[in-house]
Amino acid sequence: MESHSGVCFSYNPNLMMRMEEYQEQQQYRRLFEYLDENGDGKISASELQQCLHLIGKDMSFDEAEAAVAANDSDNDNLLDFNEFMRLVEDVAGMTEEERARELKEAFRMYEMEGYGCITPESLKRMLDRLGETRTVDECRGMIARYDINGDGLLNFDEFVIMMRC
Repeated sequence: MESHSGVCFSYNPNLMMRMEEYQEQQQYRRLFEYLDENGDGKISASELQQCLHLIGKDMSFDEAEAAVAANDSDNDNLLDFNEFMRLVEDVAGMTEEERARELKEAFRMYEMEGYGCITPESLKRMLDRLGETRTVDECRGMIARYDINGDGLLNFDEFVIMMRC
């Protein structure tokens, strides 16, 4: 137990896990709302495809439609938040530790300049290495889509959101 200013706090690992799960779900909620460009509370195959394209991953419209259809429980050809979460969980398929390790490694690859963030220039260099040629302006656009704090760069938390899209 810790004591601060006469108040005692005890560490409860179950509460900490629930708080982390809640924070992760809130992060996905913000991402979902961000992707829902028309604000209808649903993500279409087109919105899913556009999201992936912006992060440099091309998916055909047919593939996006198939991903939506596979997770669409009410057959409206759209994903509500719960259906979106099923898609995210299906895609995840690996342990949280494995995902975190892979994301950290990927961030370091894109970050390249040692600033602790991804710049449009470092993103362009990495995409060029991967055979995905983009201009610096296109990279700025990709970054702007997920740049929550508006600094023109991607920090690790913003990168995680982008990669989970």
